[in-house]
Amino acid sequence: MSRIDTLLSPFPRASLLSQPTPLERLNRLSQELGLDLWIKRDDLTGLSFGGNKTRQLEFYIGAARATRADTILITGAVQSNFTRTAAAAAAKYGMHAVLQREERVPGMDPLYHRSGNVFLADILGADIMSYPEGEDEAGADAALEARAEQLRAAGRTPYIIPLGLGHPPLGALGYVRGGAELAAQIGCFDAAVVPSGSGATHGGFLTGVRLAGITAPVYGICVRRDARQQKARLEQVTAELARLMNIPRPFSGGGILTWDGALAPGYGRAGGTARAALQRMAAAEGILLDPVYSAKTFAGLLGLLEQGIIRKGQKVLLLHTGGLPALFAYQTALGFGSGAGTP
Repeated sequence: MSRIDTLLSPFPRASLLSQPTPLERLNRLSQELGLDLWIKRDDLTGLSFGGNKTRQLEFYIGAARATRADTILITGAVQSNFTRTAAAAAAKYGMHAVLQREERVPGMDPLYHRSGNVFLADILGADIMSYPEGEDEAGADAALEARAEQLRAAGRTPYIIPLGLGHPPLGALGYVRGGAELAAQIGCFDAAVVPSGSGATHGGFLTGVRLAGITAPVYGICVRRDARQQKARLEQVTAELARLMNIPRPFSGGGILTWDGALAPGYGRAGGTARAALQRMAAAEGILLDPVYSAKTFAGLLGLLEQGIIRKGQKVLLLHTGGLPALFAYQTALGFGSGAGTP
């Protein structure tokens, strides 16, 4: 048993949710960009179109099963990959799902509210709640707790997957495992580029690769907050993760790197740089990215290269976190195809 397996052994895990994902060299983009560019295909984790949330759910669903929960409650944006995947995970383990949709991206067209992850959650049979605010994590979690109280009164056993800080970051444990998996596949690299939103993927991945002995910089590309705010969030997430695992944090605060050059025009909106990055990956490698996370992550890689932070000739790892169902909800916003609007 590896050290990381030993560290994670106290935590119940729903091991049937995901599988190891491929590591693929991007040959054409490597040549175009002057890099040795690799992509970790976590869009292929399995379970309802895959994505990074499947890894995070291994430990949340494991904890829910340990408490004999029969209902999962979770909150997220209208086009949340996390809530869609949670509904699928709940179905796989014979539980019910309650999904709360927060209005984080105002002004979107009707397609955004009925296609993509919304459509899939309906197929999966989840119950839906609405929350009118998009920047109130504590309030969103409190609304879930109120619904959970109603379920308990009705004789159900609910389990809440929380959004806000201050809760044990069980989801990040999935990316401690994911980082170690990647390290075993790639051996070494000069830089990694990952999305940074809630902090669970970024913080868990950084912890996992450090525990596996890799010291290369890991750049978190901001998808929801500016670089300063996101770094502060990662400080808290990774400190809580280290406490949860009962280890010293395997890096200093200086090892938390955030970059927000592709964030505009804000969360859930794909600006020109993200749109161009999405199209470039598709045209060069036939790999699709999503507009909210992975397109901004690739745009971040291109921006870091342009700024000389990532340098020509380096071996670079790009983490593809999936989210592809959202492409169908963003047809108008992205401006691709017939009948599309202005991006």
